[in-house]
Amino acid sequence: MPKRKAAIAVGGVAALGAAALLLPNANASQDKNQASSTTGTAKTLKATQASNLAAQLQKALGDAFAGSYFDSGRQQLVVNVVSGDNNVIQQAKKAGAVVRQVKNSTSDLKAAAGTLKTKATIPGTSWAVDPRTDKVLVTADSTVTGAKWDRLQSTVQSLGSGMATLKKSAGTFKTFVSGGDAIFAQTQQGGVRCSLGFNVTASDGSPAFLTAGHCGVAAKDWSDSQNGQPVATVDQAKFPGNDFSLVKYNDPSTQAPSEVNTGNGQTVQITQAADATVGETVFRMGSTTGLHDGQVTGLDATVNFASETVPGATDTVNGLIQTNVCAEAGDSGGSLFTQDGGAVGLTSGGSGDCTSGGETFFQPVTAALQATGATLGNAGNAGNGAGGQSGSADPSASAGDQQGAGGDQTGGSADPSASAGDQSGAGAGSADPSGSGSDQSGAGSANDGSSLTSTR
Repeated sequence: MPKRKAAIAVGGVAALGAAALLLPNANASQDKNQASSTTGTAKTLKATQASNLAAQLQKALGDAFAGSYFDSGRQQLVVNVVSGDNNVIQQAKKAGAVVRQVKNSTSDLKAAAGTLKTKATIPGTSWAVDPRTDKVLVTADSTVTGAKWDRLQSTVQSLGSGMATLKKSAGTFKTFVSGGDAIFAQTQQGGVRCSLGFNVTASDGSPAFLTAGHCGVAAKDWSDSQNGQPVATVDQAKFPGNDFSLVKYNDPSTQAPSEVNTGNGQTVQITQAADATVGETVFRMGSTTGLHDGQVTGLDATVNFASETVPGATDTVNGLIQTNVCAEAGDSGGSLFTQDGGAVGLTSGGSGDCTSGGETFFQPVTAALQATGATLGNAGNAGNGAGGQSGSADPSASAGDQQGAGGDQTGGSADPSASAGDQSGAGAGSADPSGSGSDQSGAGSANDGSSLTSTR
């Protein structure tokens, strides 16, 4: 096979509406003024900086640490503490965080989640810690009715007042694999379509990529074109429990750069793996719906999917990132990323669609890398450092002009003039976390004046 260049696969953006620009750092001066007037010593941070600071404070504060979240409006990290010890509070403030005293400790919240696992592992349910409310957020989809709903409601009530909240979702929790058109793998049941997440280097130095585990379990061989020959083979796949796959390119000379292709010949580098922080704005790229944005709403989420292979069984996945970013069938495995080029997650599943919205869940990239031994970047040019450079996208281009590749593709250089399903484009970019809305396409550097193009 000739030497080929593989780019991260993303969806061609097909949303309708006028293009709108999300200008980087549009509210920076306002946020700084708010920070100085309300918190004094709190630092103005980027989302990745907030994530790193949260990890440091979690270690430093020990049992006094009760979660944290990113206030994207003020660009500050808010840290929950359960100890009234002034030294603890001052330590967190000195580090640059806003400190909030809360009732429920991390161990209390984990114990509540453990009770839910024991008594309420019901298909169509999920739960995640929400540090903004200092409670466990429990969600039931539309299939949880009758005795199942009564059982879930009773379990939540048994946790005690102020420990958990229960809400209903209009959709149905499912993994976002689709069959039919634009298929890129074959199974005994027919075609399977997913989305490629991030190119990586496997522990043996070979080029590879990460995608969803349920995609890797469904099919072993993957093609970069409809009905094409396989160009990559699943090396590791974990689902349920976790939801990630490591897929190695068959040609060891494949160039698999740690970059994304946002269409029209523009690329953006992915330079680091980043842990998610509740409250931060994140962007998701997938083969079906293209680029959408939203906020992280919970961490360490547990989702109970109804099994698609064993009637009546439950596929439980733990440790996921919960968001309000929309997704649809075929987006599974697609990339979730931050404004500054941080690889955050791989699309797992959820409810709803990109018309009505819904809840979505993502496998953390950091956990997938640790489990597989892979690193971001290609051999000889691995990119795990901070502050990557990104190519500037054309902010005047419409959604139809910013087409990326059809998802679930592996390998092949992107042709910006091709339609979704004919290219392998890339799925991440820098964006301003203060920008609102979804259905976004195109990506640019967060600091170089270029922008994301949003179609609504």
